[in-house]
Amino acid sequence: MSDQSSLPKGDRIAKVMARAGLCSRREAERWIADSRVKVGGKILTTPAHTVTSKSKILVDGKPLPDAEPARLWRYHKPTGQVTSHSDPEGRDTVFDKLPKDLPRVISVGRLDYNSEGLLLLTNDGELARKLELPKTAWARRYRVRVHGHVNEAGLEKLKNGVTVDGITYGAIIAKLDRQQGDNAWMTVSIHEGKNREIRKIMEHLNLTVNRLIRISFGPFQLGNLAERDVEEIKGRTLREQLGEVAPQAQRKPQGARKPQGARKPPRSKSPNSKKPQKQNKPRHKR
Repeated sequence: MSDQSSLPKGDRIAKVMARAGLCSRREAERWIADSRVKVGGKILTTPAHTVTSKSKILVDGKPLPDAEPARLWRYHKPTGQVTSHSDPEGRDTVFDKLPKDLPRVISVGRLDYNSEGLLLLTNDGELARKLELPKTAWARRYRVRVHGHVNEAGLEKLKNGVTVDGITYGAIIAKLDRQQGDNAWMTVSIHEGKNREIRKIMEHLNLTVNRLIRISFGPFQLGNLAERDVEEIKGRTLREQLGEVAPQAQRKPQGARKPQGARKPPRSKSPNSKKPQKQNKPRHKR
């Protein structure tokens, strides 16, 4: 039996490509299927291939770039953009409109063509995958305008999940904010982010979505970020949210002061501790 510990450790090729920021794992698998990837001079035919730091990897004839530190940006996506690097219909993509000084990035999840709001972008495909997974437990919150009259009892049932057209969706928190005539505004929170999830669920409730704005993804907020603006999330903030660094409030302060109430009480003066009064010497009678 060979000693497995002596073999060089490696990772699946799709994972390595994603970490280099070229694409997501799924895209890497498609690129491999399209014969765009070579390892050791041979065209790769399966994503079930392990590579190491010594492997010579070419993608579209170019060496795989070195992995850079993971970075994350907030982007305010407008309507009328697709969240992909190319579109067969020739529509504008998110990535066509980004600042030129931004490195190659991919999106964390998607927003469809007619949706707007917060879209997270990263240079690290593995980070994107991690943030997308339901087990990460990061909620996506939306402001949703619908046409129709909202039945609040129907919204309440969504907390237990719902099956629509054979697709099962997990717990959804939906709150009616206001009904104005034939239109209503709601705040909706989901964890899975399946394809067109909110639109399909609203249709199931006989409501038609006519505006969909993502206002937060986990701890990251859209806030006052202007439409089409991009803002990088500080590395320390990202690491804290990923649990890699203890938040400031949780770190043990150095040289911590004693809590109030732990001060030494002032010395109590005993009745006998008074300074002796100066006594006048008795005068001698002449």
